[in-house]
Amino acid sequence: MLQTGMRRFLLPLLLILSALGAAQAQASTSVVAHGLIIQLKPSAQEGGSRELPSVQKAQRDNLAQERMQTIKQGSGIANFAHREISGNHRLMRFAAPLQGTALEDTMRRLRLHPDVASVEPNVRVQLAQTPNDTRFADQWHLGSSTLRPSALNMTQTWAITTGTSVVVAVVDTGILPHPDLPGSIVVLPGYDFIEELEFSNDGSGRDADARDPGDWITQSEADSTLFSSLGCRTLRNASWHGTFIAGQIAASTDNDLGVSGLNWNAKILPVRVSGKCGAQLSDILDGMRWAAGLPVEGVPPNQHPAKVINLSFGGDQACTSSYQTVIDEITALGTLIVVAAGNGEGAESRLLKRPADCRGVMAVGAVQANGLKTTYSFVGSNMALMASGGHGSTPTLLLSTDNDGKQALGNNVYGYKAGTSFSAPLAVGVASLMLAINPSLTPDALIARMKSSANPFVVSGTSCSVNPTVACVCNTAQCGAGMLNPLGAVEASYAPAAVIAQVGKPAPGSVVMLDGRSSSAVGTPTISSYAWSVVQGSGLSITSPTASLTQVILPATPGVFVFKLSVTDSLGDSGEALLRVDNIPLPEPVAVASGGSGGGGADPLLWNGALIVLVLFTFLLRGVRRTSKRHAKKA
Repeated sequence: MLQTGMRRFLLPLLLILSALGAAQAQASTSVVAHGLIIQLKPSAQEGGSRELPSVQKAQRDNLAQERMQTIKQGSGIANFAHREISGNHRLMRFAAPLQGTALEDTMRRLRLHPDVASVEPNVRVQLAQTPNDTRFADQWHLGSSTLRPSALNMTQTWAITTGTSVVVAVVDTGILPHPDLPGSIVVLPGYDFIEELEFSNDGSGRDADARDPGDWITQSEADSTLFSSLGCRTLRNASWHGTFIAGQIAASTDNDLGVSGLNWNAKILPVRVSGKCGAQLSDILDGMRWAAGLPVEGVPPNQHPAKVINLSFGGDQACTSSYQTVIDEITALGTLIVVAAGNGEGAESRLLKRPADCRGVMAVGAVQANGLKTTYSFVGSNMALMASGGHGSTPTLLLSTDNDGKQALGNNVYGYKAGTSFSAPLAVGVASLMLAINPSLTPDALIARMKSSANPFVVSGTSCSVNPTVACVCNTAQCGAGMLNPLGAVEASYAPAAVIAQVGKPAPGSVVMLDGRSSSAVGTPTISSYAWSVVQGSGLSITSPTASLTQVILPATPGVFVFKLSVTDSLGDSGEALLRVDNIPLPEPVAVASGGSGGGGADPLLWNGALIVLVLFTFLLRGVRRTSKRHAKKA
């Protein structure tokens, strides 16, 4: 599929050059070709000659001239010149450049000619894109995987695309103004969702200022009953967590300054949910919903809904109903949620917890520069893949936009960090590059194509155990499909996107419309065929399985049903999507029986006693809720 996709969208010359770097064919639906390189099929008249080599060459040239004239007449293509390149390969020069539909039609007619073995466009091949950012050389994770197996080879990917203005939400600590994150170019107006003043550090609750005032904890705060009850018992310096992540994704690139972002043109939407001692669960959920464009009570609508959300929070328990419901709502809108796998310390379990174990997210863990799983990264069956996370000392940590303030706002700098918090943004950046090529890709399609194109794990070293707490060799059961491969993922994005309209929560026995009409191909090709199938569920029959719009009758019994749509475009490339239909009803709330005295009125003494108990219970519950629901930790 990738080979035909590259041929179709004019990625004909992915050539690896010498130490000067790699050269790539510019992939674009509007690429301009000044000619074609045609390979002629072998001719019976070419062999068996006993003439001198010079005479044989003259005979071959005359024969090629005759064959090219036949091709010219048979394919209906006029006004071209040609010459030999090598063997049976001839360069056909156009009188005027061709592009788009005209170029594709010309190539198709030539391929149908019986004398033609292959056709490819003669396009200009661009040098690999190496940005001039002054600290690019220090970002080893963007460099060559030949030197460091987990590195991303970004110069090759940038030769295909440097991205577009895809909106990416960073649901985190907020973002600081930084010279490499200019607000007028990179950072959009965001929102601060932190409700409680004790943890906001900005003197206000929720407002439209998503700047990061810092999340440090003073010694007096650490000694307080409130902070110590939440596990924040030691002095902590500011992390500037969101600013670092924003720089990884979209720092201004090729601007003779600082570091490079993966997507040179992405727009960052800052959503502040985390302050001192982490984030309140309700703030995270509201922030995620707002980032995707869903309404949040008391908050103005988001004018710039994100197509990708970065959520770098580790969890403390298995996925809960509130998290899963919000994730389902967001992915149904077509927004991808990329989450950090989580970090462990000491004897703490390294198995995935919320939100990384929730259905529908893309969980990303961390590998070292040498490709081994880091000692800290969580793993598990819901892992999508692994990416560079940094480890050890400066040469193998990750570099991005930062601030040197410890217990106050300091100077804008570039800093080094490590953690799965900083592996997830790498996948976010790649997803945004894929959407630059194919904006129709759904969250499932983005995840599937990144997984299918992932690089294999390294094989040398100690194999990871069930709950690995040391650097070890990953396997697909625990660490996902492999290591993030931006070039492969971007190439995979050229295949058509199968898109299925959401259906909500239909009643048992109802008719469900399966609508794939929003599926699309990239560029001038069109969707030529549709194929529906049942992946999960029995007793189901799709009415017209080859139609773009069809229907299925659900069984009378509630259940979970999964349908797949496969689409093929007019040049033979294919894509697929899944639709999950869950019509299992939610459990009914438990009714509380109320006693009466015959006349329907409650006993005043019992009522007053109940009020006293309720007030005491509410007071105690407030403290318990603060302890149990606060605070999600950054990963």
